[in-house]
Amino acid sequence: MKFGVQTGQNNTEWPDLLALWQELDRDSNFDSLWLVDHFVPGGGGAMGAEGPHFEGWTALAALAHATSRVRVGVLVTGNTYRHPAVLAKMATTVDHISGGRLNFGLGAAWHEFEHRAYGIPFYTVPERLERLDEAAQLIKLLWTSPPASFNGRFYQLDEAPYNPPNVQQPHPPILIGGGGEKRTLRTVARYGDACNVSGSPETVRHKVEVLHRHCRDAGRDPSEIKVTAQVGRFLNDDPAFKERVIQGVMAFRGVDRDEAQRSVLVGGVGEVKEGVASFAEAGVEEIYLFQFPRTHRESLLRFSREVIPAFG
Repeated sequence: MKFGVQTGQNNTEWPDLLALWQELDRDSNFDSLWLVDHFVPGGGGAMGAEGPHFEGWTALAALAHATSRVRVGVLVTGNTYRHPAVLAKMATTVDHISGGRLNFGLGAAWHEFEHRAYGIPFYTVPERLERLDEAAQLIKLLWTSPPASFNGRFYQLDEAPYNPPNVQQPHPPILIGGGGEKRTLRTVARYGDACNVSGSPETVRHKVEVLHRHCRDAGRDPSEIKVTAQVGRFLNDDPAFKERVIQGVMAFRGVDRDEAQRSVLVGGVGEVKEGVASFAEAGVEEIYLFQFPRTHRESLLRFSREVIPAFG
């Protein structure tokens, strides 16, 4: 089992974010560090959206240069925000800056308030998923077969040259976020090197089964696709704190108590280790942690010291 951290970049100052990444790169057992692809903080609406928030890919380029060990990425890039050919170039640039440490995360995008506030077309759910499928195909084509031509419903290329190639060959790992069973996991099976899903271990196990069916339809070996999960982590020995977390997850996700409790890592070290083991048994190979506040360094370092070595 490997572990990463989605620190995010909301409600923080640049020196603090930089120092956290450099410390985790230097002094932790985490294998990867991730930003988010949003322009405002908050939970997806107008409340709290007025706070500071750095843009993900430009911040990632700087943090890639400031680190040397961890793999880096955006978990995950919203496809609607940029033309996929431009995004491919951005990713290749960061792959070079990092010396070949980029994991390329891509998703359909979901933050409706953000799109509306900045005048970015949001599209319907089916169209966003179709665009995601085309974008993954186009980016992989640019990375592997330039000069590339592509004539999709939404995106086109006309003998597009592509240079320099990526440091990682044939390309950085393509991680596709989302657990949609009809479309998103089908896109993973066609073009992805990794999936990123969320939910309880039982939910994740089901998603993996669906993914494997899509792999059979696409002629892919399921073992070629790494299973990763985004999991909230709340390492705290206080029972009252644990109860507040569970109640918050229930309200935010609209799930029952058991699903809420099993979909996050919450409690003391022993309880958190049991939770990690449950995800491992469900087939998860890498866990990407998030927490609130996201940049609480002492809690992250405690997890690194007291939990990760048990899964080495």
